[in-house]
Amino acid sequence: MKEFEEKLVSIVVPVYNAQDFIGETIQYVKAQTYEHWELLLVDDCSLDNSCNIIEEMQRTDDRIKLIRQERNSGAASCRNKGVSCARGRYLCFLDADDIWEPEKLVRELAFMDGGRGFVFTGYEFADENGRGLGKIVHVPETITYREALKNTTIFTSTVMIDRAIIADNDSMMPCIESEDTATWWNILKKYGTGYGLDECLVRYRRSAGTLSSNKFQAIKRIWNLYRKHERLGVAKSFYCMTFWAFRAVFRRI
Repeated sequence: MKEFEEKLVSIVVPVYNAQDFIGETIQYVKAQTYEHWELLLVDDCSLDNSCNIIEEMQRTDDRIKLIRQERNSGAASCRNKGVSCARGRYLCFLDADDIWEPEKLVRELAFMDGGRGFVFTGYEFADENGRGLGKIVHVPETITYREALKNTTIFTSTVMIDRAIIADNDSMMPCIESEDTATWWNILKKYGTGYGLDECLVRYRRSAGTLSSNKFQAIKRIWNLYRKHERLGVAKSFYCMTFWAFRAVFRRI
């Protein structure tokens, strides 16, 4: 069994050309009321000023750590590198442009107490400036693998994993599209149940036009997950996608 620093939360952030947001995202982590964390920022060969911003901020806070990829490899590879370097018992993922509310870590850690290995929270859609749009995504108390196939409500920046319960190999993400969703399905399939904390503790930043421009790509990605990753039949895939599409649209109304 791998040894962890018991009360430490390891936060893994993939970074690629994120200069417009990464400084602000780091500040939101620094504003957490729970202070025993390490922030692992894995740069995927950014071409902008992202690394300079991170290096400047880590000079005044040794909890901030920059990890450089040798070659551009994608978000899944960055997250996996971060997991392999993490020292904490608790593992979180945060995208470089998303926003955590100050109580995110302390509320989620309290919720995990009692043996929950995989938890996630509610979140709110925000505009590109980080302002909440009033559309909050609520999450169920529990979710199983079969339920998750029809409901991709688990948002990556809300997840917390207890590494004493969930093995690191099961948190490693495949290098495919929608790698995070595939990982949550793998965890639920093996460990049985995920637990939802229905509190809005994260803001999901979306730029103008993103929802409409990406909807067909999202459908394609989820369909490929059903057929290629989960190896579901056509009928079962279509059945699950019907529920997924309804809930995906409903979350955005």
